[in-house]
Amino acid sequence: MRLIFFVCATAVLVWLTGLNARAAVEDLGNGFLHHGVATPISNHRGTVATVDGDGRDVVLVWLFDCRGGYALLCIDAETGASKEYPVPFPPGGDCPYASILSSANKFYTHFNSYFTEFDPVTRTFTFQHATTPQMTMGMTEDDQGVIWSVTYPNSGVVSYDPKTKTFKDYGLVHSENWPQYQRSVAADDSGWLYFSVGNTASQIVAFDPKTATAKDIIAKEFRITGTSTVVRDKNGKVYGQNGNDKVWYELYKGESKEIPKPEKIDAKPIITSHQGLFHTAFPSGKILKTCDLTTRTMSVENPKTGETKDLHFEYTSEGADIMGIAAAPDGTLCGGTSFPMRFFSYNPVTDAWVNRDCYSQWNTVVRQGDRFFAGGYPEGFLLEWDPAAPWVPTEKAKPGCNPLFLGCWTPDIYRPHELLAHPDGNTLILAGTPGYGYTGGGLLFWDRAQKTSVLVKHTELLPEQSTLSLVALPNGRILGGSTTEAGTGGEKKAKEAELYILDLATKKIEWHAPVFPGVQGYTDLCIASNGLVYGVADCKRFFVFEPGERKVLQEVDLTQNFSSTANQQGPRVFVQSPKGAVYMLFTKGIAQVDLKTNTIQWLADSPVHIALGGDYLNGRIYFGNLSHLYSYTVPGEK
Repeated sequence: MRLIFFVCATAVLVWLTGLNARAAVEDLGNGFLHHGVATPISNHRGTVATVDGDGRDVVLVWLFDCRGGYALLCIDAETGASKEYPVPFPPGGDCPYASILSSANKFYTHFNSYFTEFDPVTRTFTFQHATTPQMTMGMTEDDQGVIWSVTYPNSGVVSYDPKTKTFKDYGLVHSENWPQYQRSVAADDSGWLYFSVGNTASQIVAFDPKTATAKDIIAKEFRITGTSTVVRDKNGKVYGQNGNDKVWYELYKGESKEIPKPEKIDAKPIITSHQGLFHTAFPSGKILKTCDLTTRTMSVENPKTGETKDLHFEYTSEGADIMGIAAAPDGTLCGGTSFPMRFFSYNPVTDAWVNRDCYSQWNTVVRQGDRFFAGGYPEGFLLEWDPAAPWVPTEKAKPGCNPLFLGCWTPDIYRPHELLAHPDGNTLILAGTPGYGYTGGGLLFWDRAQKTSVLVKHTELLPEQSTLSLVALPNGRILGGSTTEAGTGGEKKAKEAELYILDLATKKIEWHAPVFPGVQGYTDLCIASNGLVYGVADCKRFFVFEPGERKVLQEVDLTQNFSSTANQQGPRVFVQSPKGAVYMLFTKGIAQVDLKTNTIQWLADSPVHIALGGDYLNGRIYFGNLSHLYSYTVPGEK
């Protein structure tokens, strides 16, 4: 279980867009400092307007922070008075990916292998049940009022009848060799259930609750990379399409009939959706216009009078997960957080924070010269930020933004894991896993002087693999370490990861090999002043690689005397100082690599779990754990 730091709600400062704040540094001893929470804001994972037992309009919000989906927030739509109701099971870092407000005014979700019901009338959680793993991707309500949920990653099906309090777990009903997303679920009026499957290959599954059996609807030749869709019509039937809008099906009583695209589908109104569910209609006729967890404000419109009421509400948060940290040209530590996607900057001299809304999720961050770059999810985008110039919110294809949007390279790169600022001062190389359902990620080469890009697909590199780590070698070469992991929901096809050497001029691989049999990913690489490359494989195997002779000189199992290394979508396990020292971030502490003996020398146990790196600035190594920023004073470096 991830280590969670307690954050007193009254001590947490809230950053409005673009505002500065200060926080007191906490000395943890042994050279470690705690600098605070980068983004002390939660993310909604489903919001609905409804009514409570006193007939008052209320807003229900699933709250998500670094702990997972930790509570349901209930806000009075007249006064803004709010109360949190902790979920009645451990969130375990998981969170809602779908929810439903039933016709009986109960709010349901399903995550971390628990199905749960909240009643706004009594303002209590009224039902929960453990299930086959793990979290729902789609929910629906049938004509008898039974709630259905279908779960990632292996199509588990559960049902709950709120009238009889009967819960059924049907287990796993559809098999694939990749994680399945079930983004739409529908039931016909005969009781059959249908759900979509993606993303490696679209499918519609028909499930018969009476026999607890399932069958596929889409023939193999019609399945595409992507996901299918199903929707319930008021006529009692369900209509589905295979993901490209070309092949449609009429679904009823478990049978399917291929049909032309319907001119119109009169969808049965069911208040459900993915994690972005935002239901705005109160039973009173009023409308929820906004509900913003960042500013802690919401607005409610009364269509009868034309008046809009602006309200303030409160909630507690332990903050959003930090994705990565790097030293910026202005002497600050910068990066991005996930859910909500925010930019943060910490000034260690003034102990001041800046927190802003930013363009999506900054997975990988790096400095090159007087600029700061971010490679992000989704779409595999690249941004260029000038810290010396005013911040201008990023918009695609809009000049003058700061950070400036340079481009995106989906689906070849969708979730970046590495952004290499080449020492030539001009080239940036972006790498990562591909789009949902795809296997094999490419490399993006960005030329700053020419403002041009070259994308090399995985088929021209290591087919069916993606690049996880990169370092620049002498003589215009780069060394890369791959991963066998596919894009989210994709099919893993390669058996083992490899190291490779690529010529920057030709963009061609000159050498590659599965250096360590069975390894699935090369977590991070670092080239030292002695010309050797230090690397980590699968977060637990340290090795020394001589790039000239292309051979491993030494290797160590880190789990025997140390621990696994820090890890994130942009891990930054190795941290180098201006003097050339090489440090490593482990989950349990910080070490230094002896450049003469190529051995790891332990420096200090960390008082907190080290989840991600990491950069060096003015004698300190900065790192993150969940939503918190920490640092360590390196002996003799300052």
